[in-house]
Amino acid sequence: MKQLFWLLLISFHFASAQKLKKADKLTLSNLEKHVTYLADDQLEGRRTGTKGEKLAYEYISKEFEKAGLSPKGENETWLQDFEVNDGNELNPSSHLIINGNDLIVNQDYFPFSISPNVSLEAATSVALQENASPWFFDIKELIEAIKKNPHTDLMESIQSKVTEAANKGANAFFIFNSTSTKDELKFEPKVKSGTAKIPIIYLTKAAQKKYLVDETATLDIKLKITIDNKKRIGHNVVGYINNNAPTTIVIGAHFDHLGYGEDHNSLFAGTVPEIHNGADDNASGTGALIEVSKLLKGNKKIKNNNYLFIAFSGEELGLFGSKYFTENPTIDFSKINYMINMDMIGRLKDSTKGLNIGGYGTSPQWESLLTQKDPFFNITKDSSGTGPSDHSSFYRKGIPVLFFFTGTHSDYHKPSDDANKINFGGELQIIKFIASIIEKANNKGQLPFTKTREIPMSSKSSFKVSLGIMPDYTYSGEGIRADGVTDGKLAQKIGIIAGDIILQIGNYTFSDMQSYMGTLNKFSKGEAAKVKVKRGNKEIFFDVVF
Repeated sequence: MKQLFWLLLISFHFASAQKLKKADKLTLSNLEKHVTYLADDQLEGRRTGTKGEKLAYEYISKEFEKAGLSPKGENETWLQDFEVNDGNELNPSSHLIINGNDLIVNQDYFPFSISPNVSLEAATSVALQENASPWFFDIKELIEAIKKNPHTDLMESIQSKVTEAANKGANAFFIFNSTSTKDELKFEPKVKSGTAKIPIIYLTKAAQKKYLVDETATLDIKLKITIDNKKRIGHNVVGYINNNAPTTIVIGAHFDHLGYGEDHNSLFAGTVPEIHNGADDNASGTGALIEVSKLLKGNKKIKNNNYLFIAFSGEELGLFGSKYFTENPTIDFSKINYMINMDMIGRLKDSTKGLNIGGYGTSPQWESLLTQKDPFFNITKDSSGTGPSDHSSFYRKGIPVLFFFTGTHSDYHKPSDDANKINFGGELQIIKFIASIIEKANNKGQLPFTKTREIPMSSKSSFKVSLGIMPDYTYSGEGIRADGVTDGKLAQKIGIIAGDIILQIGNYTFSDMQSYMGTLNKFSKGEAAKVKVKRGNKEIFFDVVF
């Protein structure tokens, strides 16, 4: 049966291939080659700033060169580098020695990532709370308080105790948990709540049994904490067709993916990390980008624009690469005509042929270019210029955009998103469709921009209430920075503007998107609160009713 199935499948593909023109057959073959390579295990999921990303950008650069493009990255190269703040990491020089014993990180202790860098020596005991000396604190009372009030945040409660101890003269704060309740505390590299006044050190059960049994015993402590800011470098790949035209069209697709899921953006439920190959997300769009560049390079009918092709990295982290490019363009940004983005275009269903096109409302010209019923696709249009992909970065800079997408699926952000599930024939048709739109727009001049409604970065919202901001995912400071505000929503109504940093809502502070969403979920519709915002060097308070 299996042999018969494969014979029928090969026969079907062979018969289909016979109907294609020679140029289409070559494009189809190239697409399969690109996606198969980019989604291979040897690239280990193309996580931004890794060896896998390097293999990917080297491949894309070579393909751009083969296509006849010119490098348009930095310093006449194909690449544009950008930093990704990876949070804090404990320097190996850090140590904790108690009574001459060098404790092992994570086995015996760990410092909180918000601890300041310090070096100190002291002789003290668990029972003592003296000035200029380390203090010890059992968090059992905080855990009991949380059982009575689930809305109480353990980390916030600990920080409050640390501040209180520091104000009374403590120079370090050792915490331990004598209960059997798991507290889930650990070194959190991406916490952005600011540096604590004194170091906070967690002692594990093993260390408690060895050093804390006798609260009056003298402990000779030598502590050194050095926490470094960890960064990795991402890379955009940029190629150019210069027609000496007054305007330039940007065509983009992100080539990064999730690696082994280290950035906690995987939907994989397994316990052993696996490679996320990201064939559809977004080797499919990257392969298309390379092939579209070849189609446009060889088309003499579309010389009224220059063409900039960008393979973005850092998209999966929050549009890092595209945001960096829009703020550090390698061409005259004012001359950009429009931007086309391809993300997850490899799963066209042959039964429905459904193609989603976003950004339809970002220019009045799109209507005339997309009104005709397409003979191949069943097109669903979305007017919004924003969404969870790189076109959002250009829309926010006033650039008309179109976003092509064949829909999500059960393999999304899982190790099962592999090349053998890509519909290459469908992707070929999408490439030809995009090329035809560009050709039809060739004589339209610079397209006017229209502002549209904004939709969240995530397709699903877990908020009970919403403030109505578009978060800047590249921001690594304290609080959450608004990259934009949604028209008609709460943030705009009370006066929050793009660039504002939201520091606090009610009594709650937050350090990242997860804690920000957790804060929003503590409020219900109709509740009132004060919102603390930093604008430049000023702190501003807004009254809000959700």
